[in-house]
Amino acid sequence: MNKLYRSNNDRMMTGLMGGFAEILGMSSTFLRLLFVVSVFLTGGTSILFYFIAALLIPRGKQMY
Repeated sequence: MNKLYRSNNDRMMTGLMGGFAEILGMSSTFLRLLFVVSVFLTGGTSILFYFIAALLIPRGKQMY
């Protein structure tokens, strides 16, 4: 099983959704859209979880 890292290649802000997309084999754009929907459905609570996860999940290794 692959370890979850924040993506260095597929990132808009922190690389968190890019990292999840790599692990799940999904489109990062789709996950970002799901996140935006979840922000409205949870009243913004998912933003708090996003930034906590971004602090706890390490950044991936730099690929040149």
